[in-house]
Amino acid sequence: MSTTTWLKSSYSGGQGGNCLEWAPGAAATGVVPVRDSKDTNRAPLHFSPASWSAFVSDLKHARR
Repeated sequence: MSTTTWLKSSYSGGQGGNCLEWAPGAAATGVVPVRDSKDTNRAPLHFSPASWSAFVSDLKHARR
């Protein structure tokens, strides 16, 4: 995963709070890795693309 491109949540501020990063390019392999942006050396959690999509969708609907 050392060559993986990670994206930080758009809701992550520069204050070092609760942030996560995900690797969208890895979804083609059948997994979406997610990690804590404050501890990038820790092994990421892996979710199926369907589970990740449902999670993001639920978050978007919860904000409304």
